[in-house]
Amino acid sequence: MHVMVIGAAGMIGRKLVEKLGSNAEALGPGIDRLTLVDVVAPPVPAALASVSNALALDLSDAGAAATLAALRPDLIFHLAAIVSGEAEADFDKGYRVNLDGTRSLFEAIRYEGQKEPYTPRLIFASSIAVFGQPFPEKISDDFFTTPLTSYGTQKAICELLLADYSRRGIFDGIGIRLPTICIRPGKPNKAASGFFSNILREPLVGQEAVLPVDENVRHWFASPRSAVGFFVHAARIDTSKIGPRRNLTMPGLSALVGEEIEALRRVAGDKAVKLIRREADPAVRAIVSGWATDFDAQRATALGFKAEANFDEIIKIHIDDELGGKI
Repeated sequence: MHVMVIGAAGMIGRKLVEKLGSNAEALGPGIDRLTLVDVVAPPVPAALASVSNALALDLSDAGAAATLAALRPDLIFHLAAIVSGEAEADFDKGYRVNLDGTRSLFEAIRYEGQKEPYTPRLIFASSIAVFGQPFPEKISDDFFTTPLTSYGTQKAICELLLADYSRRGIFDGIGIRLPTICIRPGKPNKAASGFFSNILREPLVGQEAVLPVDENVRHWFASPRSAVGFFVHAARIDTSKIGPRRNLTMPGLSALVGEEIEALRRVAGDKAVKLIRREADPAVRAIVSGWATDFDAQRATALGFKAEANFDEIIKIHIDDELGGKI
């Protein structure tokens, strides 16, 4: 099987590739070719080095999508995007990368299929940002998408395209609406949701972190480990069980910022909690206030997707995966 990961240098992309490198059978059939793509050449897993190729391409550049589709991968993970805060700050870049790049890929796959039959499985990284207020107490699988950010709008448009291209048999697509991924390893990025990770990640290693919102802000979370699991499971699932509604809200954990902090206290003590500095940011608060807070993800759960049940578990996963099991 030829597997392509677009956005392979990003956090989830790197972890997905690491998963494939440590367990090449995770997707079912063995991987006999792995193509990794990002705006910078992604690292190649040592275990798959002999069958891997790393490409530095911007999917939104002219001809880039056609170059990738011409390789005719059997399975495509499309993770490439710019994050919520950056998409809101730079309107043109957000639409160029998140929408135009995705549409170019879909069209390039269609063109390949017109030359010779070709219908790959395509797993698209969407987001709960496709939902906008007003919200019910819990958002069901039947709730409509009315995003209140440019990022959410871009993802919602791509979801509609994915469903239509799948309906027409151009590819076999699944949209994965990710919760906010926490705890994100590495340095803070430009995502408006970044502070959810920052207030745990930095204190766990003795560094100060800024909390820009109130502790009563509620949100929907899953760990990086769960995110990788979502994509691997989506690659193997029988899509006839999904039907025409190809975009799925993933399971997760609904929690208050205050509950995050209390979990940090239980796992790492008061010393870590004292490193959180409150510094209100009205711009971040405005973006976050329009996001969904709790879901009833029955479809995804019934299809076998799984996530964490509490924040203690999320923190311990980060300690195990990123800090060698010690703090």
